[in-house]
Amino acid sequence: MSAVIYPVEAQFEAMTPAWLDAVLQVERSAYEYPWSTANFTDSLHAGYQAQLLIAATPQGTEVLGYFVAMKGVDEVHLLNITVAPAHQGQGWARVMLDALDIWARGQGAQWLWLEARVGNVRALHVYVSHGFRHVGTRKRYYPATPSKPDGEDALVMSLHLSDPCA
Repeated sequence: MSAVIYPVEAQFEAMTPAWLDAVLQVERSAYEYPWSTANFTDSLHAGYQAQLLIAATPQGTEVLGYFVAMKGVDEVHLLNITVAPAHQGQGWARVMLDALDIWARGQGAQWLWLEARVGNVRALHVYVSHGFRHVGTRKRYYPATPSKPDGEDALVMSLHLSDPCA
């Protein structure tokens, strides 16, 4: 396995339909049960906040990660946040969560919400270290997969944006 070269500079860009092939490639490499083309297309058509984190590499522009979030009255619900497997463990999820916090506050949101698989220990650690708190459980929220034939529970987590620790 070759070492991944860290991108020197990353930037955010709005997710558009032109990016969907690259996004789906990352999504399918990251998850056993990935979002579909329709999930992303519907989110874009609905006007959800969908941002890419990209970097220039010798091979061209590379998607490091992305997030999709839905604004409510005084809250934002994080629907999907993904870091490309080759770039996991490098802090990019925290960068994207910080960007989401800034955007959500600019929208007047007081809360961020998300669901996370109970078995996704790495993501749960990132969320807790970012200030999210476990507030509930959704039984069998995630569909059955070959490794989880009965589905998987989701932890419901929230972050109060006016909390000085957030």
